[in-house]
Amino acid sequence: MKKLLVLTGGGDCPGLNAVIRAIVKRADLTGEWEVHGSLEAYNGILREPHEIIHLTEEVVSGIHAKGGTIIKTTTKGGPFNWPIQNEDGSWGSEDRSGWMIEELSKLGFEAVISIGGDGSQRISQQLFEKGLNIVGVPKTIDNDLAATDFTFGFQTAVEAATDAVDKLVTTAESHHRLMILEVMGRNAGWIALHSAIAGGAEVCLIPEIPYDIEIVKKRLEARYKDGKGFANVVIAEGAHPIDGSITSRKSEEVGYKNVRLGGVAYQLSSQLKDAGFTHDIREMVLGHLQRGGTPNPFDRVLATQFGVKAMEMVLDGNFGNMVVSRNNGIEVVSLKEATRENKNVDPESYLVNTARGVGISFGDI
Repeated sequence: MKKLLVLTGGGDCPGLNAVIRAIVKRADLTGEWEVHGSLEAYNGILREPHEIIHLTEEVVSGIHAKGGTIIKTTTKGGPFNWPIQNEDGSWGSEDRSGWMIEELSKLGFEAVISIGGDGSQRISQQLFEKGLNIVGVPKTIDNDLAATDFTFGFQTAVEAATDAVDKLVTTAESHHRLMILEVMGRNAGWIALHSAIAGGAEVCLIPEIPYDIEIVKKRLEARYKDGKGFANVVIAEGAHPIDGSITSRKSEEVGYKNVRLGGVAYQLSSQLKDAGFTHDIREMVLGHLQRGGTPNPFDRVLATQFGVKAMEMVLDGNFGNMVVSRNNGIEVVSLKEATRENKNVDPESYLVNTARGVGISFGDI
């Protein structure tokens, strides 16, 4: 039997298990391949002893409806930046990619499928350039990979955010309050934009359109008369004012390279108060609720399509590429093209114009 290794890297995402299940079931139909999973992305290979499990049909039975990933994931470490502790107690990193590729060969693995976002797929490209037979599957709730129309997990995250907007509308109305909902997305405003339109927010603030606090204040004050009224704002975690910066902080976690976003809802609240907004304000950071739970049907179907196609790419020897969703079909692009740039919201897009057409303000005009 030929051996395939599957791993999930980066943040967790609804639909990961559906991809894993689809890969295993498609591989089983060949009668020639067996699938194994590396726990916590590449860490399962890099650790000694290795942490690798055999993914049989029995193991993956029914997991398509389960959130998270049965083979776990991580945003830390990796083959090119493996954390090592120095003699003085400080932490550094080393490149273990060459050793890992040799180890995979010794273990009999003929191919790897990496399920992950832009960071994970850049690692995939680097490993492919070093000779590893690898296929990529795009994953992120942020929907910010330029090569694909949609990534699985996004629609489920939007569903969670929209549900939050719906619930905040009723409490805002009951108390004559302004409710500010902060959603994820890092440097892309897709979750905020979709949930603001679906939930009927008055203001949507996204990274791609820096906002003027005076314009935001004026729009919100128009919702009140004689001290009574209510309003709802959806703000992406990467949103920022004109001439301002993203609200972030450096992580102190060993092996974690990204800055940590979050807290922009409280920053906006403070800015509004400083600008003279006198009505009651409450803030809510939706946080990791957007990442967890059962994937919706759209994401299960998309994830299953990705998994089947990724396995077929392995069967065809179509390595160094990533499966994508384009024009209601499933296609293949090179990892290099897939990671060339991120997909951000176009301020002139029809979706933004749709939002403006129903009176949603982006704080810019």
